Amino acid sequence: MKTIIYYFTGTGNSLAAAKKIAAALGDSELVAIASLRNTPGDIIPAADRVGIVAPVYDLGLPAIVAEFAGRLDLSKAGYTFCVMTMGGFGGSALHQANDIVQKKNGRPLDAAWAVRMVGNFVPLYSPAKGKKKDNNLAAADTRLAAIAGDIDRGIMVRPGISLGTSFLKWLVYDKFMRQIHEADRQFVADEQCTRCGTCAGVCPVQNIVLVDEKPEWQHHCELCMACLNLCPVKAIQWTEKTKGRGRYRHPDLKIADMEAQRGEAPKEHSRT
Repeated sequence: MKTIIYYFTGTGNSLAAAKKIAAALGDSELVAIASLRNTPGDIIPAADRVGIVAPVYDLGLPAIVAEFAGRLDLSKAGYTFCVMTMGGFGGSALHQANDIVQKKNGRPLDAAWAVRMVGNFVPLYSPAKGKKKDNNLAAADTRLAAIAGDIDRGIMVRPGISLGTSFLKWLVYDKFMRQIHEADRQFVADEQCTRCGTCAGVCPVQNIVLVDEKPEWQHHCELCMACLNLCPVKAIQWTEKTKGRGRYRHPDLKIADMEAQRGEAPKEHSRT
């Protein structure tokens, strides 16, 4: 049974999760949501099982993932699922994904899970490191293995009750969405910048261009923090808050893995 997993990632958590699920299921294809952002019309996956794997942003879906889910035509799919990776809470994001899919297709997702991984929103905190990080990721791997088993068996898993997080999402998410694309005005490359261009390469939505070999942000940001977290010399800051704080990249992935999600999508995944 073929599986297509659509993913979005900033610093690797969701891509690592998608890879682990795909490896456990076999006969799976990973497709970057970012590669479809300029593809018009509905997205029609040619697979029996279809999943979305993405991070939680401000208790909801990243803007690019919400837009993608609204174009995902699942009329030819059998089993459908969603996995949200998170540093905090994910229930409200699962409900949002389920509602968007149901509105589009007249059917809900068959299964939805949230998986706690390493939080990496550096403007608020330093990511976990050392043993704490390792324990966190080991627990995530165990949960992902169980999720892959449920997917393989076609288990139905409804999003759990999330009254508290849904209320918090109602308070903060719409504001987040209204300002998300302009939030990059807070980014700067400080005096440590070596002009290596890594930031432009890892930006999933090609929001960074190099002018005189230094980054300039183009105001269609997803606030995924890839540029900040993956800069090899920690030269990129988002206000003064991020100076001196740690950075994060999923240890199973390389810079090239994040760069790859900008590529062209296979033609069979779209229609005009």
